[in-house]
Amino acid sequence: MSKVKKTTYAAPRGQQPTPPAAETMGVLPGGLRVVCHRHEGLPVVYLGLAVGVGSRHETSAEAGMAHFCEHMAFKGTRRRTAMQIINRLEGVGGELNAFTTKEDTVLSAACERRHLARAIELLTDIAFDSQYPQQEMEREVEVICDEIDSYRDTPSELIYDEFDDMLFAQHPLGHAILGDAEQLRGYSQQQLAAFARRHYRPENAVLFCWGDVTMSDLGRVKATKPALPTKPTVPPPATISAPTPGVVRRQLGTHQAHVMVGCRACARASADRPALYLLSNVLGGPAMNARLNVVLRERRGLVYTVESSLACYADTGAWTTYLGCDQGDTEQCLRLVRQEVDRLCQHAMTERQLAAARLQLHGQLALARQNTEQMAIEMGRSVLHEGQPRSIDSFLGQVDRLTPSELQDVAQRYLDPKRLMTLIYT
Repeated sequence: MSKVKKTTYAAPRGQQPTPPAAETMGVLPGGLRVVCHRHEGLPVVYLGLAVGVGSRHETSAEAGMAHFCEHMAFKGTRRRTAMQIINRLEGVGGELNAFTTKEDTVLSAACERRHLARAIELLTDIAFDSQYPQQEMEREVEVICDEIDSYRDTPSELIYDEFDDMLFAQHPLGHAILGDAEQLRGYSQQQLAAFARRHYRPENAVLFCWGDVTMSDLGRVKATKPALPTKPTVPPPATISAPTPGVVRRQLGTHQAHVMVGCRACARASADRPALYLLSNVLGGPAMNARLNVVLRERRGLVYTVESSLACYADTGAWTTYLGCDQGDTEQCLRLVRQEVDRLCQHAMTERQLAAARLQLHGQLALARQNTEQMAIEMGRSVLHEGQPRSIDSFLGQVDRLTPSELQDVAQRYLDPKRLMTLIYT
């Protein structure tokens, strides 16, 4: 069970190409919403529960509890011990996994279609009837503390958490998902169970399923139209104070310099999201011809890794660029990053450049669609947060309608170098 910092797409597992969208939605008698994507002929079913609880729903006295509950969900219910949970699905060749983010927790499974009922029963059991036994808590907290230590030993990962803390200071969005080891060791079984009871409820979750499956295979499901997204069970603070642009340096004694540059970005439902996503992809997307990769690596050999990412939340977002370089090259790298960002702000892309950027994004998302497991998870999360499955085709349609002047306007509003914050580890 692992923490997810941002959404990425893994290589395909060799399954058949994904057919056109065929989602249906419903609700079970207990209030659990269901979304199902019919993929005929697929021998494997990908399914899970997206639950509306993440680190932003914690108070300062509950830091790390959402992630702790994710781990403990697999450690015993009224019906099963931890070993029985492990064997229930993995004993027939299936897989169980989970992760926690800022705004949700996902418990996922994959199995042969014939074991669908077994997987659903197991997932709902661990989500809604976990008992958080004290003995298992004492063991599992040490596993999480080892995870925290491992994270702190990896500056390229740690810098994301500290940058979020700068970007969203004094707000739960800035808190580390894993929490603090000393605080985690102090939690009681009663505290963890109370936190889980508030959040792990059928009406605060979505059951998602992707495979050769229909709604009738999932139980007594009542068909429904797209609904409103889940409302946070614990409202976040009303305001998020504005960060102060500037440069922060940390002496960690690392051989390499680790650098993060970024700023606040748009919310998940913002009309600016397609433009900002495309701009981020042009600057530091996964392609080798991304502008920052060309300028920093291909032309000058200054970095091994440079990548930009966009994270959108319910009410705000974060745009970041990470790079690692020799300490003596830090200032040159920063100058070049700011130069490329400023170039997008000051000079509108030509129609030819925009057409090439669109074509590249279409291809990248076509490849991403081949990862059925990730598509299933994102379908569940989009229903949880937006009330309906997110359509890649609709998103690409928005991208295709963008003009160079609209892109430049979004760049100027979000990526103005005067708004950028910088964190440097040396």
